[in-house]
Amino acid sequence: MEKLIIQIGASSNHFGGFAVNCDGINGAGNTIEECKANILEGLKLMVKNSEKSYCKAPQWLIDGDYEIEYRYDTQSILNHYSNVFTKPALEKLTGINQKQLHHYATGLKKPRLEQRKKIENALHNLGNELLTVQL
Repeated sequence: MEKLIIQIGASSNHFGGFAVNCDGINGAGNTIEECKANILEGLKLMVKNSEKSYCKAPQWLIDGDYEIEYRYDTQSILNHYSNVFTKPALEKLTGINQKQLHHYATGLKKPRLEQRKKIENALHNLGNELLTVQL
């Protein structure tokens, strides 16, 4: 099974995405959900019109033998979850102070690899913990 890798990034007022490993697949929207939906719509059209299109889809896309992996830049993931996590909560999860997190979320500063890994690990650890919850 192949993996279609979609990179999603944030600008000051919207989200954009593109396929890292397949030319011609991209999309945008005011939210990450809209961006993903736009990308999937474009993907569906590419596959449907592959024989007629100047941008031929790879056979694995036509066959449906793939899964999608979404990758985010720090700014987009922090903005996407800003209505879920407060800055104090993110500070507690990541160990990164709120002011610095704000700079990352607004794009004023780009985090170093070490800081990106702290954020990623904190979100993965929370996700893993939540998967063990039973009610």
